[in-house]
Amino acid sequence: MNKNVSAFIGCEAEYDDSRIVIFGAPYDSTTSFRPGTRFASSAIRNESFGIETYSPYQDKDLLDTEIFDSGDIELCFGNSKKALDAIEERTAQILSDGKIPCMIGGEHLVTLGAFRAVQKKYSDVAIVHFDAHADLREDYLGEKLSHASVIRRCHDIVGDGRIYQFGIRSGERAEFEFAKEHTTMTKFVLDGTENLVEKLGDTPVYFTLDLDVLDPSCFCGTGTPEAGGVTFNELMKAIKDVSQLNIVGFDMNELSPIYDHSGASTAMACKLMREILLYFYKG
Repeated sequence: MNKNVSAFIGCEAEYDDSRIVIFGAPYDSTTSFRPGTRFASSAIRNESFGIETYSPYQDKDLLDTEIFDSGDIELCFGNSKKALDAIEERTAQILSDGKIPCMIGGEHLVTLGAFRAVQKKYSDVAIVHFDAHADLREDYLGEKLSHASVIRRCHDIVGDGRIYQFGIRSGERAEFEFAKEHTTMTKFVLDGTENLVEKLGDTPVYFTLDLDVLDPSCFCGTGTPEAGGVTFNELMKAIKDVSQLNIVGFDMNELSPIYDHSGASTAMACKLMREILLYFYKG
């Protein structure tokens, strides 16, 4: 892979030397409310230079890591299947080279493409999912490939007992009924993440973070804001817990920078990306 001209701050290692490889998936063709997540990955890269590479939370610095930013994939808008295939192909290439993929969405549907590749390499993989929305619909307006059904499509792949959901506070009744039978769901809060290590042990884990898990009072730059979310510090604590798992791939999605003209939501996304990279990087 060629080095991206515009990289996330501190993530400019050579591909061969890298442990984590970032790529953007700027896709939002199935967004059910307000579009705009296609602009997230470029905004996060550009605005990342407003933060430092050093984390006082962890006493770690991105300059001491080997992380490669491969840029955005060129995706076929209007054709979710082709877009997901392209995401799966990029993820598979990263995995085949012994590296951990880090995807910046994009709407949440992009997770399905990356997860397909991860599951093909790690057949026993589990999912840890932070979100305001259950994303467990069988379809949305007749479409099965939707950001409102992405975790349901992942369940189609892995089955029961492999999906752990936190922060969920929105969805149809049928989604919550499905979760009672097929996933492990913690509603409204991120409580219990500290118990995941005991539950999952060395099981390979794919972590997906939908940023609308945050309360819109502190993160309004998203297409589907939901009142009653978590705070930045609560999310940071939960991410630290998740970092103790055997993370084999991860993503962050659903920033829509155009809905927060102050830029505060994008700045928060940048800070979260820095912390996630530093927590998940095992040098």
